[in-house]
Amino acid sequence: MNTEKLMNIALNLANLKEIPYDSGIIVAGENIKRVLIGIDMETPELLLAKELGYDCVVSHHPKADSCVVDFAKVMDVQIDRMVKAGIPINKAQKALRAKQASVDLGRHASNYDRVGSAAKLMNLPYLNIHIPADFITEEIVQTKLDKALKNKPKTKLKDIIDELNTWEYYQGKVAKPVIRVGSNDDYAGKIEVLMAGGTNGGVDVYKSYFEAGVGTIVAMHVPEDVQQAVIEQNIGNIIIAPHMPSDSIGLLEIVEAWRKEGFEVTCMSGIVE
Repeated sequence: MNTEKLMNIALNLANLKEIPYDSGIIVAGENIKRVLIGIDMETPELLLAKELGYDCVVSHHPKADSCVVDFAKVMDVQIDRMVKAGIPINKAQKALRAKQASVDLGRHASNYDRVGSAAKLMNLPYLNIHIPADFITEEIVQTKLDKALKNKPKTKLKDIIDELNTWEYYQGKVAKPVIRVGSNDDYAGKIEVLMAGGTNGGVDVYKSYFEAGVGTIVAMHVPEDVQQAVIEQNIGNIIIAPHMPSDSIGLLEIVEAWRKEGFEVTCMSGIVE
């Protein structure tokens, strides 16, 4: 039982052959039995893990080394997702560039060594697993919505909210599904679930989706500038299936697979079961 096996299980579940830019084995380890995993696992959580006797820590959000510095590169997966929705590949690439450049600027200057060096000093195996879990979440949410609403050609935003609220993923959670652009009685049109692109693609990406015929985007979160731009465009709608519960969907699939392989896994820091 080692860090490579933990990573490979996650990759296989997400149908990935290589470790993506936003994920990685920061500190490798062998003979792993007890794993502590959360959405944001930094130095305080590493100390907690050490105190409680865990022999590996996994953070969903990228916190260390190349996972941080090269994060913007993983956003290229959004191009394929946009093409799938009917956006020409050349337009998709150009629409993404502004946000990708902004992300790269910030990540390149960040203290990428802060958490990784703490894990190394503690000799504590540490992984970042981001987009593999997001791919799993996006597929599950899109498939379930398509199935539930396929016989409702005049689906309204309230119908989507009502459907999401019936899922155990969101029931009883502090953050609830919410409409950020649009109203209950607005028609949804074509629904695209966008939860696996590294981060939000920005104003131009959302506009491209709506111009390509998408009516409603379901995401984990939306920046204020994107929300305001979509309101002003007056074309599409945005529904937020909340960040922590949505991130937990894919992560819990991975956790369950780890447990079946004999790992003892404890969830915290945003993973809501």
